[in-house]
Amino acid sequence: MANETVFKRYKGNPIITAAAVPRANSIHNSAVVEFGDGYAGIFRVDEIDFNFTMHVGFSKDGIKWAINPDVIKMKCDDPDIMTDARTYDPRLTKIEDTYYFTWCIDSKQGPCIGMATTRDFKTFHQKENLTIPANRNCVIFPRKINGKYAMYSRPSDRGHTPFGDMFYSESPDMTHWGCHRFVFGTRTSSWQSTKIGPGPAPVEIKEGWLLIYHGVWTSCNGYLYYAGGAILDKEKPWKVLYRTKDYLLAPTEIYERVGDVPNVVFASSAIVKNGKMRLYYGCADTCISIADADMGELVKFIKKNSFKD
Repeated sequence: MANETVFKRYKGNPIITAAAVPRANSIHNSAVVEFGDGYAGIFRVDEIDFNFTMHVGFSKDGIKWAINPDVIKMKCDDPDIMTDARTYDPRLTKIEDTYYFTWCIDSKQGPCIGMATTRDFKTFHQKENLTIPANRNCVIFPRKINGKYAMYSRPSDRGHTPFGDMFYSESPDMTHWGCHRFVFGTRTSSWQSTKIGPGPAPVEIKEGWLLIYHGVWTSCNGYLYYAGGAILDKEKPWKVLYRTKDYLLAPTEIYERVGDVPNVVFASSAIVKNGKMRLYYGCADTCISIADADMGELVKFIKKNSFKD
């Protein structure tokens, strides 16, 4: 059994595989939120022709899922907004009564971040893209900060991005973004030495904002993806208070090591309930698993295992 730090893997992992959707080659890197008396999710499905599509799913317990075989169809009033591009790596954030859905659009000019809203997971209204190319990762904060909407994003390039720093941005209207602030980047000689990027939406805690993020190390055999944690200032979320030197999850299990892209754990959503965090993460770009942590132990771990500088 692998060293599991504060996160304990569900014994029934993986909870979602390609068998859940016809034509799926893999299902991974997806977003889950509480909804009604259960859960809703938007799932990345890589089809057997390697078209990337998004599908809605529902669950009573967050473990057993029914995923709609039909692709999400966006409503959009602006014909200049791209609604039919290849899409992947969704994130979800609830602000008041609206769910904000962000994802990476595979545009001709390079990857950028799209955004849509929904209240019922039946109708999705696509809005203006949040970023210009190239940007590959984005999460929206669950409330306004100092009267502005806020997000973390990770600018990239048109390739696989052999670099990566995270930035904070704010907006008065979820359309016009500015006041960009550097948050943090890579660390040499570490599991996060190649690139980093935001994972699930930040979670507000007493100490500030808790962020689960991914870090990548390049070995002689390719990229390896890990999960780390950080705590950032509540009013100035670009200021890092703590950041883990030790990883929170590493690709150690067979379903994390073997798949379309080996050696990947990619945290993409988190549910905090009854003092626990349930982390949903993609495994080897092939399937989805979960791991649980006590919130008190998680915060303590991040503080104790933080970089000293």
